[in-house]
Amino acid sequence: MDMNPRNPQQRIVFLDYLRIFACFLVMLVHASENFYGAAGSTDMAGPQSFLANETDRLWVSLYDGFSRMSVPLFIIVSAYLLMPMPAAQTSWQFYRRRFTRILPPFIVFMILYSTLPMLWGQIDGATAAHDLRRLPLNFPTLAGHLWFMYPLISIYLFIPVISPWLERATAREERFFIILFLISTCMPYLHRWCGELWGECFWNEYHMLWYFSGYLGYSVIAHYIRKHLAWGRRRRFATGLILMTAGAAATILSFYVQAVPGVTHETPVIEIGWAMCTINCVALTVGTFLLFTCIEHKRAPKVITTMSKLSYGVYLMHIFWLGFWVGIFKGALALPTVAAIPAIAAATFASCFVTAKIVSLVPGSKWIIGE
Repeated sequence: MDMNPRNPQQRIVFLDYLRIFACFLVMLVHASENFYGAAGSTDMAGPQSFLANETDRLWVSLYDGFSRMSVPLFIIVSAYLLMPMPAAQTSWQFYRRRFTRILPPFIVFMILYSTLPMLWGQIDGATAAHDLRRLPLNFPTLAGHLWFMYPLISIYLFIPVISPWLERATAREERFFIILFLISTCMPYLHRWCGELWGECFWNEYHMLWYFSGYLGYSVIAHYIRKHLAWGRRRRFATGLILMTAGAAATILSFYVQAVPGVTHETPVIEIGWAMCTINCVALTVGTFLLFTCIEHKRAPKVITTMSKLSYGVYLMHIFWLGFWVGIFKGALALPTVAAIPAIAAATFASCFVTAKIVSLVPGSKWIIGE
């Protein structure tokens, strides 16, 4: 398989499948949060969590835990395609191309989430005015999922900085960076057991590995896989399956063992293993990515390509639909948790895809849902 295509017009088929998969997982996460979080008006988990029973504990742990690779998968897909940027391209050309693609729809939906919910009484005028005033600073009250846009923008801003190094770095040098990143992903657990680490104290949060931590590590992993990983399909499949299984087991259990039903928990505490930059989530994400690289079709069905192209718009709008389907499957139909969570996610995804497809037929739709 050609792991390093350079023709910008050539679609990489496994990435189309991966985008759709990651997009659905985002909705599975947010569907699950309605069964343990103080979701309230946002349809997402709040700072405190409460599981009603053992059934919710089990299925939330499984569905939500497995799905926590969704955001890192999006980061890896972007980095796989964009890093390093072409040598002939200037930083400003790169910024202009990337940000004209993502920022207009992002801004449109920030405004929509700040205003439209007034129509059905989910927010009042004061909340809408507050959200609109704060748009230059952060996402609106009902759009917590848009937190992802800020680290994505950060990665885009940094790509011209790191691209020259990636162009000349050897595989060994990139592995060294990745090892330091992996050590940093153990720090959430080390903080709980050991306290402050490597220069941290009450007046300094910038620890020794600060500049090797965060989503940039996933970006370097993506480049390493594309440029340096010369494994055959069988080895990628076997390694990917092992990493995905081990990462999924650790991620699921990290929540399950802490989330005792009938007890109010601090959400960041029981979600420690669900943070995207933890060692278990890295294993889950990289393993899954390697599995998807085993898709070696020259062409995807048209529906897959279309869904992939619409995935950005689907992601942006999905909270609008999520609450509706929660009301149907958790409320009106009262499905058991094992069925309600995937039903909410699937119905939300389908509704968003149909909506995005309809919007895509409108002239200038790229400024609303991307392209």
